[in-house]
Amino acid sequence: MSLEVVLVVVAVALAFDFMNGFHDAANSIATVVSTQVLSPKAGVLWAAFFNFVAAFGFGVAVASTIAQGVISTNIVTEWLILCTLIGAIGWDVITWWFGMPISSSHALVAGGWTVIHMQGLLVIALFIVLSPVIGLVVSLCLILLTSRLARNYDRPLTNRVFRRLQLVSAALYSLGHGSNDAQKTMGIIAVLLFSDGLLGPRFFVPFYVILMAHAAIALGTYAGGWRIVRTMGMKITKLTPFGGFNAETAAAFTLFLTAHYGIPASTTHTIAGAIIGVGTTRRLSAVRWGIARSIVWAWILTIPASAVISAVTYSLLRSTFHLA
Repeated sequence: MSLEVVLVVVAVALAFDFMNGFHDAANSIATVVSTQVLSPKAGVLWAAFFNFVAAFGFGVAVASTIAQGVISTNIVTEWLILCTLIGAIGWDVITWWFGMPISSSHALVAGGWTVIHMQGLLVIALFIVLSPVIGLVVSLCLILLTSRLARNYDRPLTNRVFRRLQLVSAALYSLGHGSNDAQKTMGIIAVLLFSDGLLGPRFFVPFYVILMAHAAIALGTYAGGWRIVRTMGMKITKLTPFGGFNAETAAAFTLFLTAHYGIPASTTHTIAGAIIGVGTTRRLSAVRWGIARSIVWAWILTIPASAVISAVTYSLLRSTFHLA
């Protein structure tokens, strides 16, 4: 593999990372913007900053899982990685256009179907279901706890307190988002460099790859995906600072937990489940279940749709460049 091809694939991987941040900006700021704690511009700057800060001190457990536990490094090629990334980027753009939140990481896995370890895939498939459920359950528990703590205080005071606390919860969620999603791109770039013999005999994630991945996702977050902000922060359920704090904190806890154990969970699924959990504590009708069903269908279609885009891309490249 020539160095020029490696650089092109790395550039496309960083473009995917940027698109991931752009697409998932809604996850990081939807609650804090919809409750008017921060303006949209301040919200994306806040989220982007903590997406980048996550580069320091959060390890590379998820990146190692992607590179060694999910992808078969002995048969991976630069062309397959390129088509995988194009498939994921393509589906991200389509769903962004329609304002639907999806998991960019699941789109990424779908394109690399032929080099996937089934055991690693099963873990990811399991957390397609578990991550929103965990986010929902934790948010329910937090709502019950914080409701008891705040019940002796008047509403204006609790609103002021939770407006300030939402800045903390938004920062924590953005740290969780950066520590989880940026690592998926790190894993892809590291396995590409390792497969080409550029990392030596032992696999590791270089620090410059960590910085590049976090910078790309932070820039994407700063660019912002405003179509999805409306869906996540306003259409699923009506949020208050109290509810926004609980949703973000629940999602952050879930993401820190999965990142610690190297599980590539979906940040999108997690925050959506947490928001639904907040809505259900008021009453079931407070959740717009039609919107929730549309989101679930987008999740279901992510893997097959991304796989189709990747397969078509590979066929075009194979006929153009006469690949084996």
